[in-house]
Parts: sequence; C-alpha cells; structure tokens
Amino acid sequence: MNLIGNLLWILLGGFILFLEYLIGGLLLCLTIIGLPFGLQCIKLAFFSLFPFGKKIVSTPAAGGFLSLVMNVLWILLGGIWIALTHLVFAVLCAITIIGLPFAKQHLKLVSLSLMPFGKQIQ
Repeated sequence: MNLIGNLLWILLGGFILFLEYLIGGLLLCLTIIGLPFGLQCIKLAFFSLFPFGKKIVSTPAAGGFLSLVMNVLWILLGGIWIALTHLVFAVLCAITIIGLPFAKQHLKLVSLSLMPFGKQIQ
C-alpha cells in the first residue's frame, strides 16, 4: 500500500515538491550561514518524495538549546509559511475521500516543516 501511495504522490505533485525543497536546500548550502538550514531543506526534500510508510521522531538530544534557537530562526525565516502551505494543501486534500491519505502526509510535512531541527525520519 505504501508503494502505491508513494507512486500516486509522486505523480500528483510530490516530485515537484521534492525539486523545490532540493533546489532551495542546495542554494542555502552555498553559504556557511545557510548550511544548517539547507541540510534541513534537503531532509524535507527526501521526506516529501516518499512520505508514505515513514514517520517523524524526535532525536534524544532534541531538547537542546541549539535546536531551539535554530527552530526559532527557521520559523521566523520562512518555516511558518512552508507549514501553512502544507496545512492548506492538507485541508484541500481532506475535502475529498480519496484525498484523505494525501492530507495525512501533508500533516506529517507540517510538523516537520515547522520545526525540523531535532527531528529524524524513520
């Protein structure tokens, strides 16, 4: 079931989402200051390519001060808009019964795109 969901996800816009996150992450990695943010964008890119069958867990050191500071910077510099976009897409997908699995994946992306530091994908 995960394979079918991932294939439909890719065909219905997941690949474009992957490319947007990947290009943004690579551009952020060009600067030393943007490197940690670029790595989080790349993490989001690969999660957005195959979201079915994966889950997000907090790392043991997720409560650290550095993760908190980086998450606050992430939210202020655009993370809130990324999360709101995924939330809007989740609501749009949830309108139809057939879109409910896609809405669930967008909700997973909301949690990761709002605060990616201190999270791991399994």
